Formats: sequence, C-alpha cells, structure tokens
Amino acid sequence: MRTVPGPTDRVVVVGAGLGGLSAALRLAGAGREVTVLERGPGPGGRAGLLAEGGYRFDTGPTVLTMPDLVADALACVGEHLEDWLDLVPLDPLYRAHYPDGSTLDVRADPAAMATEVERVCGPAEAAGYLRFRDYATRLYVLEMKDFIDRNLDSPLDLIRPSLARLVAMGGFGRLAPRVARFFADPRTQRIFSFQSMYAGVSPYDALAIYAVIAYMDTVAGVWFPRGGLHAVPAALAGAAEKHGVTLRYGTAATRVELSGRRATAVITDGGERLAADAVVLNPDLPVAYRELLPPACTPPRVRRLTYSPSCMVLLAGSTARYDGAAHHNIHFGRSWRGVFRELITDRTLMTDPSLLVTVPTHTDPTLAPPERQSYYVLAPTPNLDAPLDWDVIAPRYRDEIVERLEQRGYIGFGDAIEVEHVITPADWARRGMERGAPFAAAHTLAQTGPFRPRNLAPGLDNVVFAGSGTQPGVGVPMVLISGRLAAERIVGRAR
Repeated sequence: MRTVPGPTDRVVVVGAGLGGLSAALRLAGAGREVTVLERGPGPGGRAGLLAEGGYRFDTGPTVLTMPDLVADALACVGEHLEDWLDLVPLDPLYRAHYPDGSTLDVRADPAAMATEVERVCGPAEAAGYLRFRDYATRLYVLEMKDFIDRNLDSPLDLIRPSLARLVAMGGFGRLAPRVARFFADPRTQRIFSFQSMYAGVSPYDALAIYAVIAYMDTVAGVWFPRGGLHAVPAALAGAAEKHGVTLRYGTAATRVELSGRRATAVITDGGERLAADAVVLNPDLPVAYRELLPPACTPPRVRRLTYSPSCMVLLAGSTARYDGAAHHNIHFGRSWRGVFRELITDRTLMTDPSLLVTVPTHTDPTLAPPERQSYYVLAPTPNLDAPLDWDVIAPRYRDEIVERLEQRGYIGFGDAIEVEHVITPADWARRGMERGAPFAAAHTLAQTGPFRPRNLAPGLDNVVFAGSGTQPGVGVPMVLISGRLAAERIVGRAR
C-alpha cells in the first residue's frame, strides 16, 4: 500500500462530512495535529440538518447500517459509541408496499423474516430467502476484508484467493439474474435488489457482488439514531474536538497550495494560509479536483466519469399520521425494469415512480412538535445530464409526487403539510455534488474497486481523498470506511 512520504505531523482536512470526520478521528488517534475546515455552519456534509417550526429534518441519508463502523471511528480516540449516540434498532427494517396492495415487512431476524416471506409469498420463497441470506453473508465476508476495507493501488491487488471464490459464486455476473436464482416472486426479487440504486446502477446491469448492500441492511440490520441521522456526524465532530481536533466552521477552502509534488498549505476564503504536511479532501472528488487543485492535476478518467441518477426529496412537517406506515417504507410502482430505463437510459422522470417514504417521528417523536409528524419522501430522478430545468419543473413534480402518495394510502397528505422543503438535483449541485448526483459516480464495472478514482491523488505525494467519490464508494458505511482508508494513506495501516 502506498503511503504519504515525508513528514505528516500537521494534517488539514477539507470538509466535515462523514468521510472527513472519520479520517480526522483516526489521524488524531495516531497523534497528528488535525484541523478540519468546513464551509457550512456545522458538521455533516451530505448528512445535513434543517430545522424549522419545531421540526428537525435530515437532509441527506436516512438509513444507518453497520454502526460498528461509527464505533470503530470513535474507538480511535478511546471513545465508546453508547456515550455519544442512542441507536434504536428498527423492526421492521423496511415495509415494502406493492402495487397489488400486499405489504412485506423486512426483518433482520432470519426466522421472523422467513415467516414473513412465507406469509406473503409462500414457503418456497421463504426457503429461497434463507439461501439468499447465506449467499449474501458469504459475499460480504469475502468482499469486506480483501476488496472493500482495503486500499487498492492497482487491479493486481485484486489477485487473491478470495477473488476466485467470488468468481465461483457468480459475483461478477449480473445482480438481477442472481437474485432470481433464489426468488421467483417479483416482490421478493425487488426487495433484495433495489439496493443497487444506491450504487447508481440498475439491478439488471449491476454486478452480483452488490448483493452485499442488501446484506448490510436486510441481514445486518438498520438503526436510527435518536435526533436523526445528523446525530452521527455531530457525535464524530464532538469526539474529535474533545481529543484535540480543531474544527473551523463557516470557513471554506479555496485552493490547495502546492510546491512541486507536495501540498504545503490550504488557503481559505478569508485569505488565511494553513500550513499542512498532508491534506485530506472530503468534498465530492471531481469538485475537489476542479475547485481546489490546478487543472493539470485532474486525471482524464475523472473528467469522463459516469454518474448515478439523482433524486428529488420532499421534507414535510405534517399534522397527519398514517398508521400503516413504518419508519422506512418503500412504495413500488407497477413498472420495475422500465423505471431504470427511464432514469438511466432515457434520462426522463419516472412515469410510474417507486418512492421511499421515511417517517423519523415514528421512532423519535421529538423531531417534530407535539402531535405532529415529519416525512422524508425520496423520488429517484435523472441527474443533471438530463435536459430538465428543475427550477421550472420542481413545483409540478412535487405536486405529482404528493398525488402519488395520496393514491398509495397517504390520504390528505398535501393538505396536512404545514412546513415543507423540496430538494432537487439542481440543489444538490449547488451543494457541491457533481451533476447534482448525491450518489456520486455510478458503480459500473469500470468505476468499481481499483477502477474507481483512487484516494491518493496521482502526481501528488500528500493529497488524499475521502468520501463517496473515491474507494470504496457510496453509502454511509462506505464513506466511513473511506475516511479510514484516507487516514491509513497518511499514518499506515493499524487495525
């Protein structure tokens, strides 16, 4: 594994997102002097917070899996997870709502989940679930150690005995056909393959190795931090400050100062020069290259990246409560393969949308005023490569989504809203996400593992990247791991 040569005593981290904070904790635990610059008013990055009228909304991810990775980051400075976060295990993990009116509660307990699958889809599907669970678990064990939680310098680093096992398990075939080997019912096929959208790829195009995403939530479980998912970066930032990390909020980095192959300082928007022996960049990787480094530093393949679909999010504070809703709800439309064709190939809005509806107050009522509820509604959309003027179409599409929700059981949803915010792909772009894609570069074969942009900037000795745009990729667990991998480029591997 390549590491930063020379002195690394002073490190400047740009961005207090989950990746930057994960790196900062590990660097502080290794004895480095760490300063974190964050242009926003507080920590979080994509895992942001919006407060209005007594409501507190998460503005980014809402699904927390693999909380042991949060615990690991805190442990780097001797802190314990339970002292910083109150995590509630969700049951069900999701409630899937299908167009035929059936529902399926996804549970982490294998016996309970097998019983639920049998209730909805029959005993053959329940047996298929148990086989799939075993398959996904074995995939996860093989992938995590050798391919996900590891710095990769070259495709040659993949050549390990575990690679042959992944090939033998069909891991480099397509996800949808692999899932269909375990499930015959379209309802179970959907609930165990929709996660490929997190990686920006249709399940018909995604590699079967991405069944590990289904493992992370449907097998390993889903948690909700009291206070919302933003409580996670707030906890990491609090622990970092406690252990000597300097966090500078409201301070934007404008460029990285270079001398030959080395970064020597980070310049702020106030003209301040912060000397650095190493720099960790947590903004979206192509944006970090474009805005903080000279144009010649950007590798050609970064300019050619293909991006994931985006999404529109409706945050709604409401007087209405719906007893049929769980904490996380997935409402599948009748169309399935057609959804991915529209989003990825045709770059158009979904004509029969599938929607994620999260109800944070289902678990933590303090996130809204008394007798009120908060809703987070996510509708996948094309990214900004599509010729859609979001400043024009957002109000109309918002109304369409509300109408769809009311058709799917959220009666009177629109009239019950008293506080709302809509976040569009154009808004994601304004927040620093390339192509308005919060799920970053798509996990195609050519953008996965060692083929994804590397976290050590080529041509520079001491500039390292963290976040979803680099290895290992998208999602809260992966971004936390990216911070660990970034830190290891500076201090070496110590587990």
